[in-house]
Amino acid sequence: MLPKLIVTDIDGVWTDGGMYYDQSNIELKKFNTSDSAGVLWCRLNGIPVVIITGENTDIVKRRADKLKIDHVYLGVKDKVKVLDSLLVELNLEWTDVAYIGDDLNDYQVLKKVGYSSCPLNAPKYIQEIVHKVTPVKGGYGAFRAFVEQILIDNNLMETSLSKYFEQNKNDFKQ
Repeated sequence: MLPKLIVTDIDGVWTDGGMYYDQSNIELKKFNTSDSAGVLWCRLNGIPVVIITGENTDIVKRRADKLKIDHVYLGVKDKVKVLDSLLVELNLEWTDVAYIGDDLNDYQVLKKVGYSSCPLNAPKYIQEIVHKVTPVKGGYGAFRAFVEQILIDNNLMETSLSKYFEQNKNDFKQ
């Protein structure tokens, strides 16, 4: 099933779940840049990306802005409710959605979507309810692996690579 919408959690998926604080109370998160290729693959295939996270931080918004992700929901307590509303707005069904999450606040969404995944280091009870566990841990390219698996399952990886190299052919000339 090729999803019409790809939705992702952030902490524990795009990050390793760690939160770093310095002595000035500045919070830091480490993102893995390889996950940006997952967003690129979605864009090349016309699949919108949505971020829904329980964290309410400008760090996530800045990362989403850099990657030009239009739908970003921060500080969400009820992800099912937010996604229900978005699906109505976009005229989509739960079966049209692929979702990757890693913990308790993702559980209900993971059970409702058409295709679900979690990072390798998600708790066992999360791994047991998803369609696919990524081969990597959260913060180590789990979102990219999730999207690439969808493309592989739908025989679109080679086409996606061709699209990418065609659009960027001048960047690879010697």
